[in-house]
Amino acid sequence: MKFTDSPVIELPVGDAVLSFQQDNGSLHVGTTVWPCSLVLVKFVERWAPPTTHPQNPYSDLLDFRAKRAVELGAGCGVAAMGLYLLGLTDVVITDIPAVMPALKRNLKRNKPVLGKNLKYAILHWNKADQIAALSPPYDVVVATDVVYIEETVGPLISTMEAMVKDDGVVLLGYQLRSPEAHKLFWEMCEGVFFIEKVPHQDLHPDYAYEETDVYILRKKKQEI
Repeated sequence: MKFTDSPVIELPVGDAVLSFQQDNGSLHVGTTVWPCSLVLVKFVERWAPPTTHPQNPYSDLLDFRAKRAVELGAGCGVAAMGLYLLGLTDVVITDIPAVMPALKRNLKRNKPVLGKNLKYAILHWNKADQIAALSPPYDVVVATDVVYIEETVGPLISTMEAMVKDDGVVLLGYQLRSPEAHKLFWEMCEGVFFIEKVPHQDLHPDYAYEETDVYILRKKKQEI
């Protein structure tokens, strides 16, 4: 996969092409398009119905009909917009206020392709009132490249747990950014979720970035 620091990143999805304006000079990481979001979208594109792949292990997982979704730490909104085009049409896109201008700019930029204005909301992972205002739980929680600061790992895990249904899934695009955050995240994840790593050969061959992985997280049943 060719990935550059070009100000504009294009992502073909089906017959459409999404285009994202980055602000690489910003102080906020959310205004840059990171590879994880591209890898996740193209993985879903490869396997989402109505793909004709004869043995599709992800057909139920990626059948988005009648499913509600939320994206956490969406940045420029790449994952949510891409998955919207692949059938995840009831999705709300969230991030912190500082990133909202970049998200809104890219939603407007891609409106001709999307055909509508997608829903978005401000969400801090440590604010229970903002989580509650989004009316969880959701069938699908989407998150890509959100583990890079150790201090935010706890709130992120708590938010994912609060947002996803007991029988729902978290679709996580992941790349190691901080060894400390990495260690804490997976330690905490194991207490809450069953963790399934998508085999690298199942990623889209043109978007199999060597350091990036896709994980499927499912809630563990809590003992009463």
